[in-house]
Amino acid sequence: MTNDLVVKASKNAYYNQAPDKNEQLIFHSDLGSQYTSNDLKELCKDFNITQSFSKKVCPYDNAYIESFHSSLKKEEIYRNTYRTFEEANLAIFKYIEGWYNRKRLHSALNYMTPNQCELLARSAA
Repeated sequence: MTNDLVVKASKNAYYNQAPDKNEQLIFHSDLGSQYTSNDLKELCKDFNITQSFSKKVCPYDNAYIESFHSSLKKEEIYRNTYRTFEEANLAIFKYIEGWYNRKRLHSALNYMTPNQCELLARSAA
């Protein structure tokens, strides 16, 4: 993963979510060089995003994303063979946006989907 990829993905996420200017955003990551780069620091400053970092050798800081990666691999990647990068990219996008965020219930979210939980959180703000 490169610095440019992280910056581009962060911009895409920000513009796709279109957060309210008063929303407090947090970008949590490990201490990889692509996350501690000056480019990402500047982007976070421009978008009013607070960076948060995992402690060294602390597996619990990233438990949610590790759980997501496990689900992605078990439910999508290991069940399929992709012939091209584009095919894999589209399949993973469909899994995340079509299934995981919109239909898959999560016990940690009181058996709501991530989209339902986000809508509830935004309506409470």
